[in-house]
Amino acid sequence: MLIIGAGSAGSVLAERLSADARCDVTVVEAGPAPSDPKVSAQITDAVRMPIGTASSVVRHFATTLTDQPVRVGRFWVGPPWCEPEQPAVVIDPGRAFGTGAHGSTRAALELLQTLEPAAALDLGCGSGVLSIAALLLGFGPLQAFDIDPLAVDATGRNAERNGVEVDVARADVLTDPLPPAPLWLANLELHLLEPLLRRPDVPPRVLVSGLLESQTVGGVRRAVVDGWAAELVER
Repeated sequence: MLIIGAGSAGSVLAERLSADARCDVTVVEAGPAPSDPKVSAQITDAVRMPIGTASSVVRHFATTLTDQPVRVGRFWVGPPWCEPEQPAVVIDPGRAFGTGAHGSTRAALELLQTLEPAAALDLGCGSGVLSIAALLLGFGPLQAFDIDPLAVDATGRNAERNGVEVDVARADVLTDPLPPAPLWLANLELHLLEPLLRRPDVPPRVLVSGLLESQTVGGVRRAVVDGWAAELVER
């Protein structure tokens, strides 16, 4: 499903894509057209593109246009086209990720801020929200891993944007060797969290997120945001 809120250009593009059987399009109001002229220009260009090309453009900007900054504990978390409030975690979602407003990320951030800083691994780092916030909170050394090369690139770029350095690499966090650390951060879905927690090298503490509010992995501490839950698992 493509969700578009891009002013008049977005509406025209939605009509074109709706005519394509491959595109299921829902139009929502996401505020005015984007203030960033670069974003506006790219959406307007997409109106003139062939359907297949336009579809991929909209998949990116559907996320871009609906991401709004949020306050999570002490942190402002949002995209670079919004004016940040310090302390801030500024996240450009890139081509495949959000800016940290999703309930699972916010729940993880809430729980993260209750922990004593320690060395950590961010497993399935996405756009790097948890890695960056952890470093700003004094956690470290910290290493981040994701199987998606786009995530590896996004985390590196966002770390630089926030003035921190993340050691990020591509890896399958379910099967590949991982360096030792006393804490893992893992914002993944339950079907990935379960085998992750069965790894023989699981550390004393794992902060997991990506659970529905009704799901649990037996954590000793829990945060819930918008129907999504994060838990601290202790071994």
